[in-house]
Amino acid sequence: MQILAFDFGTQYIGVAVGQTVTNTSSPLVVLKVDREEKEIWDSISDLIEEWKPDQILVGKPLNMDGTPSDMMKKIDPFFKKIKKITNIPCELVDERLTSFEAKELTKIDSKLDRIDHLSAKIFLDNWIDHHVDSD
Repeated sequence: MQILAFDFGTQYIGVAVGQTVTNTSSPLVVLKVDREEKEIWDSISDLIEEWKPDQILVGKPLNMDGTPSDMMKKIDPFFKKIKKITNIPCELVDERLTSFEAKELTKIDSKLDRIDHLSAKIFLDNWIDHHVDSD
Protein backbone atom coordinates (compact mmCIF):
# COMPACT_ATOMS: atom_id res chain seq x y z
CA MET A 1 0.00 0.00 0.00
CA GLN A 2 1.30 3.43 -0.98
CA ILE A 3 0.72 6.21 1.59
CA LEU A 4 1.08 10.00 1.46
CA ALA A 5 1.35 11.86 4.76
CA PHE A 6 0.75 15.60 5.20
CA ASP A 7 2.02 17.63 8.16
CA PHE A 8 -0.11 20.75 7.84
CA GLY A 9 1.11 24.09 9.12
CA THR A 10 0.03 27.66 8.55
CA GLN A 11 3.29 28.46 6.73
CA TYR A 12 4.49 25.07 5.46
CA ILE A 13 3.03 21.66 4.67
CA GLY A 14 5.43 18.76 4.99
CA VAL A 15 4.81 15.73 2.81
CA ALA A 16 6.20 12.21 3.14
CA VAL A 17 5.59 9.02 1.18
CA GLY A 18 5.59 5.49 2.50
CA GLN A 19 5.11 1.92 1.39
CA THR A 20 3.65 -0.84 3.59
CA VAL A 21 5.11 -3.66 1.47
CA THR A 22 8.64 -2.59 2.39
CA ASN A 23 7.70 -0.79 5.64
CA THR A 24 9.71 2.22 4.49
CA SER A 25 9.08 5.92 4.11
CA SER A 26 10.86 9.03 2.91
CA PRO A 27 10.44 12.75 3.43
CA LEU A 28 9.22 14.06 0.09
CA VAL A 29 8.74 17.83 -0.06
CA VAL A 30 7.88 20.93 1.94
CA LEU A 31 5.21 23.12 0.35
CA LYS A 32 5.22 26.83 1.18
CA VAL A 33 1.69 27.95 2.10
CA ASP A 34 2.01 31.69 1.39
CA ARG A 35 1.14 31.12 -2.27
CA GLU A 36 -2.39 31.38 -3.60
CA GLU A 37 -4.64 28.68 -2.16
CA LYS A 38 -5.28 27.30 -5.67
CA GLU A 39 -1.52 26.80 -6.17
CA ILE A 40 -1.20 24.81 -2.94
CA TRP A 41 -4.14 22.58 -3.88
CA ASP A 42 -2.77 22.14 -7.40
CA SER A 43 0.54 21.01 -5.85
CA ILE A 44 -1.25 18.62 -3.50
CA SER A 45 -3.35 17.24 -6.38
CA ASP A 46 -0.18 16.79 -8.45
CA LEU A 47 1.46 14.82 -5.61
CA ILE A 48 -1.62 12.63 -5.26
CA GLU A 49 -1.68 12.03 -9.02
CA GLU A 50 2.06 11.27 -9.14
CA TRP A 51 2.22 8.91 -6.14
CA LYS A 52 -1.28 7.38 -6.47
CA PRO A 53 -1.59 6.62 -2.75
CA ASP A 54 -3.98 4.02 -1.37
CA GLN A 55 -4.13 5.93 1.94
CA ILE A 56 -3.65 9.57 2.94
CA LEU A 57 -2.61 10.57 6.45
CA VAL A 58 -2.89 14.05 7.92
CA GLY A 59 -1.17 14.93 11.18
CA LYS A 60 -3.57 15.53 14.07
CA PRO A 61 -2.04 18.03 16.50
CA LEU A 62 -2.96 16.97 20.01
CA ASN A 63 -1.88 18.41 23.34
CA MET A 64 0.21 16.12 25.53
CA ASP A 65 -2.94 15.19 27.51
CA GLY A 66 -4.61 13.97 24.28
CA THR A 67 -6.99 16.89 23.86
CA PRO A 68 -7.17 18.68 20.49
CA SER A 69 -4.79 21.63 20.19
CA ASP A 70 -5.86 25.04 18.89
CA MET A 71 -4.27 24.09 15.55
CA MET A 72 -7.05 21.49 15.02
CA LYS A 73 -9.34 24.36 13.96
CA LYS A 74 -7.02 24.91 10.99
CA ILE A 75 -6.39 21.22 10.27
CA ASP A 76 -10.08 20.36 10.04
CA PRO A 77 -10.81 22.37 6.82
CA PHE A 78 -7.58 21.06 5.25
CA PHE A 79 -8.53 17.47 6.09
CA LYS A 80 -12.09 17.91 4.78
CA LYS A 81 -10.80 19.38 1.51
CA ILE A 82 -8.35 16.51 0.93
CA LYS A 83 -11.21 14.07 1.51
CA LYS A 84 -13.38 16.05 -0.92
CA ILE A 85 -10.86 16.21 -3.80
CA THR A 86 -10.08 12.48 -3.73
CA ASN A 87 -11.77 9.14 -3.19
CA ILE A 88 -8.75 7.86 -1.31
CA PRO A 89 -9.23 6.86 2.35
CA CYS A 90 -7.99 9.68 4.61
CA GLU A 91 -7.12 9.45 8.28
CA LEU A 92 -6.07 11.90 10.98
CA VAL A 93 -3.00 10.60 12.82
CA ASP A 94 -1.58 11.66 16.18
CA GLU A 95 1.51 13.77 15.54
CA ARG A 96 2.51 14.54 19.13
CA LEU A 97 6.26 15.00 19.55
CA THR A 98 7.02 14.51 15.84
CA SER A 99 8.34 18.06 15.46
CA PHE A 100 10.53 17.56 18.53
CA GLU A 101 11.85 14.28 17.11
CA ALA A 102 12.43 15.88 13.69
CA LYS A 103 14.39 18.72 15.32
CA GLU A 104 16.54 16.14 17.09
CA LEU A 105 17.25 14.48 13.72
CA THR A 106 18.25 17.80 12.16
CA LYS A 107 20.94 18.23 14.79
CA ILE A 108 22.60 15.30 13.03
CA ASP A 109 22.02 16.76 9.55
CA SER A 110 22.30 20.54 9.88
CA LYS A 111 21.82 21.03 6.11
CA LEU A 112 18.06 20.78 6.56
CA ASP A 113 16.24 24.12 6.82
CA ARG A 114 12.70 22.81 7.20
CA ILE A 115 11.62 19.79 9.21
CA ASP A 116 7.96 19.57 8.19
CA HIS A 117 8.50 16.66 5.78
CA LEU A 118 10.51 14.84 8.46
CA SER A 119 7.62 15.26 10.90
CA ALA A 120 5.30 13.76 8.28
CA LYS A 121 7.72 10.85 7.82
CA ILE A 122 7.83 10.22 11.57
CA PHE A 123 4.06 9.99 12.04
CA LEU A 124 3.85 7.93 8.83
CA ASP A 125 6.44 5.51 10.27
CA ASN A 126 4.45 5.32 13.52
CA TRP A 127 1.27 4.57 11.53
CA ILE A 128 3.02 1.82 9.56
CA ASP A 129 4.42 0.33 12.78
CA HIS A 130 0.91 0.10 14.28
CA HIS A 131 -1.06 -0.94 11.18
CA VAL A 132 1.15 -3.34 9.27
CA ASP A 133 1.83 -6.90 10.39
CA SER A 134 5.51 -7.72 10.35
CA ASP A 135 5.61 -11.50 10.03
